[in-house]
Amino acid sequence: MRTAAVTGVRGVTLTERPFVTMVNLRVDPASEGTGRIEKTLGAPLPRQCGRTTASASHTLFWLGPDEWLVLSRADGATVAAELREALGQAQGSVVDVSAHRTTLELSGPAARQVLEKGCPLDLHPRAFGPGREVSTTVGPVPVLLWQIDDTPTYRLFTRSSFADYLARWLMDAMSEYRCPEVP
Repeated sequence: MRTAAVTGVRGVTLTERPFVTMVNLRVDPASEGTGRIEKTLGAPLPRQCGRTTASASHTLFWLGPDEWLVLSRADGATVAAELREALGQAQGSVVDVSAHRTTLELSGPAARQVLEKGCPLDLHPRAFGPGREVSTTVGPVPVLLWQIDDTPTYRLFTRSSFADYLARWLMDAMSEYRCPEVP
C-alpha cells in the first residue's frame, strides 16, 4: 500500500488500521438499558441513519433503528463486558465483532474521487461530510464508510475476507492520480 501512495495536489494514500475494537450493540432505544449504556459509553447513541457520536474512548455508528457499532480504543472483551452489565435485564445483545472486519484508511485530496469510481453514494461535501458513516459498497465489496475529516480521510470497514481484494481495487483506482490532470 505504501508504494501505491500518490503525492502532490492529486495525492491519495491507503493504509490499514488493523485490530480496531468493534462491538455490535442491539437495544430498544426506548428501554431503560439505553440510558445506562449511554452513560457507560459517555456519549448518546446516534438516532439517525449516517450519524455518529463520540466520547474520548468510543465512536458510535448508527446501523439501524435498534443497532449500533461501537468502535473503541479499549479492549473488545472489556467493552463488551461493560456494555452487557449496562444492558442489565433490558432486551438486547452485545457482541464483540472485532475479528469480523478490518479497517482501511483512504486519505488525501483525491480520496473522494477514488471512492467515487466505485461507490454509488453522493460523496460531495453537501451530502456526506466529516462524522458521517453509512453502509454501502465500493466496487463489489460491502463496507461501512466513515468520513473522518475534511482532508478528506475515509475509513472503510470491510469483512476481513474482502480486505485484500478491496485494497487492490483501491490501489488500482488510485493509480491514475500519479499522472498530471488533463485539462
